[in-house]
Amino acid sequence: MLTLTTNIKEASCITHCGKMHADEVFATAFLELLKENIVVIRVPSVDFNSIREDAIVYDIGLKEFDHHQPDNKKRPNGIPYCSFGLLWKEFGRKYLKENKIDDYEDVFERFDKDLVEQIDADDNGIFPKIEAQCKVKTLSSIIDLFNPGYDSNEDESKQFKKAVLLAKEIIEEELSNIIGKVKAKKKITNIIKNNNEEILVLDEYIPYLETLLELDPEEKIKLAVFPSNRGGYNVKTIPKGIADQTYRVPFPKNWAGLTDEDLEKESKIKGAVFCHNKLFIATAKDKDSAIRLAKKALDIYKNID
Repeated sequence: MLTLTTNIKEASCITHCGKMHADEVFATAFLELLKENIVVIRVPSVDFNSIREDAIVYDIGLKEFDHHQPDNKKRPNGIPYCSFGLLWKEFGRKYLKENKIDDYEDVFERFDKDLVEQIDADDNGIFPKIEAQCKVKTLSSIIDLFNPGYDSNEDESKQFKKAVLLAKEIIEEELSNIIGKVKAKKKITNIIKNNNEEILVLDEYIPYLETLLELDPEEKIKLAVFPSNRGGYNVKTIPKGIADQTYRVPFPKNWAGLTDEDLEKESKIKGAVFCHNKLFIATAKDKDSAIRLAKKALDIYKNID
């Protein structure tokens, strides 16, 4: 539970006041998960002689969990830490072990890579290049929405608590997702290593893509077939990489947007149900028809190529 205070001697966690950022908001959310009950004060500066001995000071004060020093710590890839990253680096493993998370080291590294690092980079002024025709919101810009707007009557403390609640839910969902991926990694690794075909066929959906891209840099596997949670089976293209979404094998252009009888007629595959107009996924009524749809797409691509 998060409690805000105006008495610095009561505070177990101390950060800056004023405009909130994703950095200290996510740091606060993580500290609440770590310690369950925290008392937070947001201040313009810190008198270290007037605070509790066990208080954690972050994103302010130029101490261990502040990142505004000239010699701020960096990851091996050059991305500097911010307060969220520094706190995760210090206490992340402890939190995972206390919650009895299997393969906690792998979970720790993935969580840093998938969530913490991007918040750290953004807060340190390292922004990704985004080529899009529409405005793209980042986690940082979403947290920024919680700052009281111009000429509003919003209470800064209430808005901070709302932002921390959202950040806490994101952390928990991200961790849950990563824990699932780590559990699945061993299983999907064995399947991929024993797959000698150009089509990866799964009898259940397992998070496969990141592991596949890691284990198959030569692009031997072109398409994946797996059960759909809407019923039937999906046939999915494999991209060349996480950053490069070019398909190893796209579906034929004349399948784009077709459904049911139209797709069956065009593909000559009984049981074909749908092909996305962007040619990255198709569906079929059952496993056999999905495999035949994948093989047909592969044959057409090879003949064109």
